[in-house]
Amino acid sequence: MCKYKNLNPNLSLKKFIYIKLFYVFLVIITACDNIKNHEKEINSIDVIISIDRFDRVFDSLSKSNIINTKNKYPFFFPNNFSDSFWLKKSNDTLYDLLQNAVENKFGDLEFFESEITNFFKHLKYEFPGIKYPKVYSIINNVDYENKLILADSLLIISIDSYLGNNSLYDGIPSYIKKDMDISFLLSHIAEKYAQKLISNNVGRDFLSKMIYYGKQLYFKDIIIPDKNDANKIGYLQEEINWVNENELFIWQYIIEKKLLYSTDHRLDERFLLRSPFSKFYLEIDNDSPGRIGQWIGWQIVRSYSKEYPDKGLQQILLTPANEIFKNSKYKPKKIWQ
Repeated sequence: MCKYKNLNPNLSLKKFIYIKLFYVFLVIITACDNIKNHEKEINSIDVIISIDRFDRVFDSLSKSNIINTKNKYPFFFPNNFSDSFWLKKSNDTLYDLLQNAVENKFGDLEFFESEITNFFKHLKYEFPGIKYPKVYSIINNVDYENKLILADSLLIISIDSYLGNNSLYDGIPSYIKKDMDISFLLSHIAEKYAQKLISNNVGRDFLSKMIYYGKQLYFKDIIIPDKNDANKIGYLQEEINWVNENELFIWQYIIEKKLLYSTDHRLDERFLLRSPFSKFYLEIDNDSPGRIGQWIGWQIVRSYSKEYPDKGLQQILLTPANEIFKNSKYKPKKIWQ
């Protein structure tokens, strides 16, 4: 009869745990190496973006240089306006006030040029065929509805709409001026490119619209990964806290009211478009931020990306809304019981 000496019943369990921990350690190390290699590839992309300070050029406009200036920047000088019109505008009191505010706030924009260069490196990595635009800063009388213009070869920044906490913005609703700060500029540029690169052939139902906006915000996850969620969606941090804490309630409301496949266009104004708050028609409305439907769409797309980690950004952006939703396994987090 064989005898077994010094048998330890816990030995196999300990060995299993050690192997498991070692495997997890290897996965973490491999993931870190992949991230480092990913970052190296992005950083190696050869691009330097500079901002042409047309706001300063226009501020120094005079009879002696207007012809040369118009020849250099023809897209800023429509032919239906005379030279005298432009000269008068450059010496306008409001223009001088805004230009002085910009100079006092920023001086030069070199600090932002490095950020925008990094942005275009990420964009080029994900979309190799993308063409870099010429970037210009202008003064545009605080036209906050048109803070940015993106054309095929031009990116025009109305820099006077990014002064932050400034008395010049008194009278502008707080829900609009909260992202009129230079810290949100990169997020707004990413949004312009997302709109350009994501098909706007959106279904009429609420779910399709939510996921369309969710794709735009997921685009920011990949292209501006260093920005936090509040910056990406244009919320204050307390608003991010609110949606995180109330995610389950928001989702239950959408399901119980059978809104997912509703084609009621009034849902756009209630939950998707810019507004001071979302409209549940409940007491919580005043506590809620606007555009909650966009935020939910974002969480659905994020959930889908976790289910399909091998899918790249372009693949996810091309995936139909219904497919994303059905395969996302989206389940709101339970912050409270």
